[in-house]
Amino acid sequence: MPAPSATVETTSPASAAITVEQGLRAAGVGRFQYRLFAIFGLVWLADAMQVLSIGFTAPSIAATFGMAVPMALQTGTLFFIGMLVGAFVFGRLADRIGRRPVLMMAVIVDAVCGVASAFAPSFQWLLVLRFFTGIGVGGTLPVDYTMMAEFLPSDRRGRWLVMLESFWAVGTILLALLALVAVSHGNDAWRLIFFVTGIPALVGVVFRFFIPESPHYLTKSGRSAQARAVLQRVAVANRVSVEIGPLEPQQGERHAVFALFAAGYRRRSLCLLAAWMLISIAYYGVFVYLPVKLAGEGFGFMRGQVFLILLALVQLPGFALSAYGVERWGRKPTLIGFLLLSAVGCLLYSLDPSPAVVIGSTLLMSFSLLGTWGALYAFTPEVYPTDLRASGMGTAGAMARFGGLFAPAIVAPVMASHFTLALVLLSSFLAAAAMAIWLVDIESRQRALD
Repeated sequence: MPAPSATVETTSPASAAITVEQGLRAAGVGRFQYRLFAIFGLVWLADAMQVLSIGFTAPSIAATFGMAVPMALQTGTLFFIGMLVGAFVFGRLADRIGRRPVLMMAVIVDAVCGVASAFAPSFQWLLVLRFFTGIGVGGTLPVDYTMMAEFLPSDRRGRWLVMLESFWAVGTILLALLALVAVSHGNDAWRLIFFVTGIPALVGVVFRFFIPESPHYLTKSGRSAQARAVLQRVAVANRVSVEIGPLEPQQGERHAVFALFAAGYRRRSLCLLAAWMLISIAYYGVFVYLPVKLAGEGFGFMRGQVFLILLALVQLPGFALSAYGVERWGRKPTLIGFLLLSAVGCLLYSLDPSPAVVIGSTLLMSFSLLGTWGALYAFTPEVYPTDLRASGMGTAGAMARFGGLFAPAIVAPVMASHFTLALVLLSSFLAAAAMAIWLVDIESRQRALD
């Protein structure tokens, strides 16, 4: 027989209006948020598998359609362009028509096109399907994190948002194991990988039908009674005996995307978007082009599945420290600390071309750079009001995709000819991102969403 749950009673008069933040605190954190965390995490690990599958699928795609591997990698290029489009468009839509409908649209596109990619009859069809899969994957980013943030009280929000990002490491491990199995399928390895990586998102479609609309969005849309009902539903799911009082009426506004750069938001938007782009360029430089360079100099294990699993395992304590730091020290100090550690770790490669240094530096970079991403995903949705939150996350996600698309032109040529200079360049990007975060004009720890 289950133990009785704690009971929380409210004594305030029914006529006293409360804020959504007060309603969330009264409803508590429990089963409802754990279910939300698991549903979003399932799709997030699927998205990680989709993104990281690009390198593992290119050789078998090339063999299937009789082309060179660089041409097969166009599937990755189209996928990233799709992510850029999806992040921006779905982020804007989530602020216009609501989180829930956009949440469903994004994951349906993600799941259907991801699974359909496995059955592409031609390379042209595969390019189209990977583009639309990218749109779906990119669209899940701003809405998932916006929704998760808007169902958490301020004293829990940062930690939970960082830990949601840790599903990326879980997806990395699962993809590495899948790639080991797929090798036995020869030229059809890519079909198996695309099919399996689409299944978690397909399962996520079913679960997301049970997610209600964000109470923050409902209140800003003039639907306080519906927001109150959602908060009551949260309380019931969490087994908290409380009657949520009437919510303070609020009226949001419809903003153009340029409102992100209006007075009051201009500085934080410019600094955050610069940080997202710089970190993205450095990330792909370290985990895509650096392994290619080192593999050519005798460190071929860096591109293997077993080493990828080790890198993912190291990411988990990075996320844990980041989750602790954002609540204990604050979002900005944690981000700056991880970025500076990443900048130093990047330079360590130049000390000695020995296996110990290469492995140690790579593990340090995996720990620190993924800790950086965790804190960045927690920080960004907190600095914008409800009317602009998803748009801000979507624009940030689009900037990260720009970074991924520009990385080949910026990093690859330098890495091929001037190794130490490339390391200095990547370290400088990370240091510049730390400076950009320092210049953001707000610290969001313990701050209620508005």
